[in-house]
Amino acid sequence: METTVSLVQMLDARERRVQYQQELLAQYHKPLICFTMNICGPIKDSPLIRRGFARGRQLLRQQFLRAKLAPLYQDTVREVTGCEAFYVLDADPLTIKKFTTDIEDATPLGRLFDMDVIRPDGLKVDREELTLEGRRCLICGGPAKVCSSRRIHTVAELQEKTTEILTGARDAQDIADAARLAVRALLYEVTTTPKPGLVDRRNSGSHRDMDVFTFMDSAAALYPYFEACARTGRETAEQPAPETFAALRPLGCEAEGEMLDATGGVNTHKGAVFSVGIVCAALGRLDRSLWVDAARVLSEVSAMTVGLSEKDFAGVTAENAATVGQKLYIRYGITGVRGQVEAGLPAVLNVGLPVLEEGLAKGYDFDRASGGALLAILANSTDTNIIARSSRERQLALTEELEALLAQTPYPDKDALAALDDRFIAENLSPGGSADLLALTWLLHFVTTEGNINE
Repeated sequence: METTVSLVQMLDARERRVQYQQELLAQYHKPLICFTMNICGPIKDSPLIRRGFARGRQLLRQQFLRAKLAPLYQDTVREVTGCEAFYVLDADPLTIKKFTTDIEDATPLGRLFDMDVIRPDGLKVDREELTLEGRRCLICGGPAKVCSSRRIHTVAELQEKTTEILTGARDAQDIADAARLAVRALLYEVTTTPKPGLVDRRNSGSHRDMDVFTFMDSAAALYPYFEACARTGRETAEQPAPETFAALRPLGCEAEGEMLDATGGVNTHKGAVFSVGIVCAALGRLDRSLWVDAARVLSEVSAMTVGLSEKDFAGVTAENAATVGQKLYIRYGITGVRGQVEAGLPAVLNVGLPVLEEGLAKGYDFDRASGGALLAILANSTDTNIIARSSRERQLALTEELEALLAQTPYPDKDALAALDDRFIAENLSPGGSADLLALTWLLHFVTTEGNINE
């Protein structure tokens, strides 16, 4: 709930802040950063303002890493009068001021940051000491002090511009993070080693036209597409979920072309273009605070694709079925990835993600935890790639075999996985559908464990 604050409350908050600064300076005798937000109007705290503040703190942490600085003390205070952050650093005050002004001047969002650097004697470091100009006005770009003292712009104008800046920064970060985590998930999937019949660091599996570098080329080429999917989700968030999915189709066609161009015509990620693109769009539709809930994210995937199987398979008969997917649907009623996304990717939510996270919690390395998740997915879903390369009967027998193996050893070691890989290669089996689900498992793991930056 947003609360309006009075001038008296703001003055009291400033007094408390100054007192806290003095206490920290007296205790540590080191320079101090005091970070607040420049927000015009009577509302100083809201979810949108807190997102901007969280981004500011993230940018400060990144600068600390660049400068190899570990704060001697840090604290964050959230009040109706606004968020405040305090950092005590053992560094030259001018050095600190340099990177705080870099943050303030780099982007429109930085113009809402007020990162004061205070010397141990209590005096603030001025921008002029670095021969920098004063802060610029949000609206006209002129000297902020002049516009403020002359009240050139109305409070309403400043509030509108502030909201525009905060919203734009929030959306840009969410879109970029969704795409970054998607590409990272594709890379984690392909580098999981060993994997039965699939491309990895050990070999090319049951494939002769691709290797791990082909997949890396493809993943890099798909970053703009995943950004576009997340952006589409954000731009259509107020529309019915199926309309977001409909808007993805032309983007997917273009992305498939980019993939093929990057790989010299090799199909590395066609399935991921479909499924990962949908998840990125679902993330775009949701508030960042909901990303921590995998079930909520995947329920959005389900809402976006409702009725997909019925629509795509309408009119398909035994006589006109042309694709492998159509033939398997007619013969066995298998809906493949369409059915998965319609149901909210249960192979990821109920199988892959719990197995992966349990393996990581047990202390297994990425390869073993990820390998266990892949086999669990393969044993608990219908991989149409296996059927296409063998038969339905072989796929069912393989499922039974893997269930028995996992009942004894939920996380087979490297030797066991390598032996399984050799067998799959001998039979020319490649569980590509399960590989896509493993990539989605990693994506949901990253999103739920790293995606929430609200403070």
